[in-house]
Amino acid sequence: MRTAPTILHLDMDAFYASAEQAAKPSLRGKAVVVGGLGPRGVVATASYEARRFGVHSAMPMGQARRLAPNAAYLVPRFRLYREISEQVMALLRELSPLVEPLSLDEAFVDLEAGETAWDARSAEAVGLKLRGDIRRVTGLSGSVGLAVSKMLAKIASEEAKPDGLLLIPPGTERELLGPKSVRILPGVGPATGDHLRRAGIHTVEEIAEAGEDELVRMLGKAHGSHLHAMALARDERPVVAERDSKSVSVEDTYDVDIHDRVRVRMEVQRLADRCVERLRAAGRSGRTVVLKVRRYDFSTLTRSETLRGPTDDPGVVREAAARLLEGVDTTGGVRLLGVGVSGLADFTQEDLFAQAAAASEEAAAAVVEEAEETVGPVEDVVEEPAARRWMAGHDVRHAEFGRGWVQGSGVGRVTVRFETPYSVEPGRVRTFSVDDPLLEAADPLPLVEVAAG
Repeated sequence: MRTAPTILHLDMDAFYASAEQAAKPSLRGKAVVVGGLGPRGVVATASYEARRFGVHSAMPMGQARRLAPNAAYLVPRFRLYREISEQVMALLRELSPLVEPLSLDEAFVDLEAGETAWDARSAEAVGLKLRGDIRRVTGLSGSVGLAVSKMLAKIASEEAKPDGLLLIPPGTERELLGPKSVRILPGVGPATGDHLRRAGIHTVEEIAEAGEDELVRMLGKAHGSHLHAMALARDERPVVAERDSKSVSVEDTYDVDIHDRVRVRMEVQRLADRCVERLRAAGRSGRTVVLKVRRYDFSTLTRSETLRGPTDDPGVVREAAARLLEGVDTTGGVRLLGVGVSGLADFTQEDLFAQAAAASEEAAAAVVEEAEETVGPVEDVVEEPAARRWMAGHDVRHAEFGRGWVQGSGVGRVTVRFETPYSVEPGRVRTFSVDDPLLEAADPLPLVEVAAG
């Protein structure tokens, strides 16, 4: 049992929204909501200003718009978020070899394993320095929790938000947890919380007093025993270092259910190509192709096919995904499609797949030909290039006015605010035709300007 608070939990504050505010001077201090903007979109992150209106993660975007109609609604820029995450994770790995990322913006660190902290005083010093380093490198804030266990460190970082640090001294855990709502414990969601409330259990201390046997009777062996242990501040889980990804996948959710079988096939081919792009970018190959289909009734089907050896050939992945699709009934409509590759390796066996690759090209041509016969020339279907779909919040560059970001688009027009993360004040707004030849998509700029030399 660890006796020093050397488990650190870092949680970046309102990560996506904070990154957008840092990148866009005109949005600093304003309500910002990041997520899918279509009819079925959900909130990924809301800034603290937006949360005052009741907006929170996983809320339907339509509800968020009703609560905060004047907020800025932006499409996520995952490339920027990944770049910032890599900077933060690099800082954490300087502290210890045991870093366990939970997501792009959250991780556990075992400071004792890195010999960077051994008691409360040294742990707190590390936490304070880390917060300063994160702000210096990324321009963003993160909250830090320090405790003797992962559960307590995570609770501490939540209590420290936003932009704070909380260390739970050993021996004070029960005193801290006792009066808190049962919902503070990991794994206690709305359903479990309601179940406990109906039994007259509202606080963590009341869970401890109920006893393990009663909780097992109420919630089952695994959940009941685990919940009782947490209420007693017992958590022996070790920090587990980051492991290699076991799969690569992409998926799309559609605003309107897809009923046309030909379009479904074309979407699967497009997703297969995107999946292989990610696979190759990671320098990997894979043996198993996975197809995911969520139908109109929310039922989700997963089909997989294991190849004779690992591949990163787009033709092979397309062909396998197409075969898997043939075994799925999509007549009622499709709301989500996904293609993935698992069983990853660092090499390929292209010689085994030469014939399959050639056959897949023929299959792709057949699908295109069928699409032309069904809905006219393919150009009529995909005429609008992805680069000309101006998504709110994404980066652009204009040959005359420079760098900016999309405030909105529609009715053949796109509105751009010309500012960068380094602008001293909010930039000017201009509107262009969506096909303006001087306007183009651009890569995100770092949030912190790198000094010359």
